[in-house]
Amino acid sequence: MTKTVEFWFDFGSPAAYLAWTQMPAIARETGAHIDYRPMLLGGVFQATSNRSPMEVAPKGRYMQDDLQRFARRYNAPFVHNPFFPINTLMLMRGAVGLQMREPERFIDYGNAMYRALWVEARNMNDPAVVGAVLEAAGFDAQAFLALTADAEVKERLKAVTQEAVARGVFGAPTFFVDGDMFWGQDRLDFVQEALLKATP
Repeated sequence: MTKTVEFWFDFGSPAAYLAWTQMPAIARETGAHIDYRPMLLGGVFQATSNRSPMEVAPKGRYMQDDLQRFARRYNAPFVHNPFFPINTLMLMRGAVGLQMREPERFIDYGNAMYRALWVEARNMNDPAVVGAVLEAAGFDAQAFLALTADAEVKERLKAVTQEAVARGVFGAPTFFVDGDMFWGQDRLDFVQEALLKATP
């Protein structure tokens, strides 16, 4: 058996993007497996009466500066998306759908979505832009659209989001190691520490 870290995320979260860039190295260094858990952050916010920090003007300005600080620390490319907030329903359905039907393509998909949103600052609210990003990453846009319309995929995203809320998740990214929860990409040092102590 391998020690595991659950990584709950939504593509619309820039903090989750930064965590996405760092987690593979942390997993390698700690001998851990990453259990990627895509959820719908908007649904989590609604269920927990939470909201994006960007909706609070002073906090939003601070968060933009802080995200840039961490991006420099991580040596990760990062551009604030001017089209934020992004409706990620279709993108997250795509994530759970690929986990269900083509898990071997999930990471490539995640990389493409995060790059489009937080490196290239594309307008992923525009279906035509989403289609172009998918095609450039080697995905069939029409097949993807059919996947996101699949009833089982829709229900799976709902169920996973409900599970997140039931587990105490209120934002993204959230991590679980041996039952302990850590929220925020600025807690990755605690995640790494917990993984080093964890037993397989």
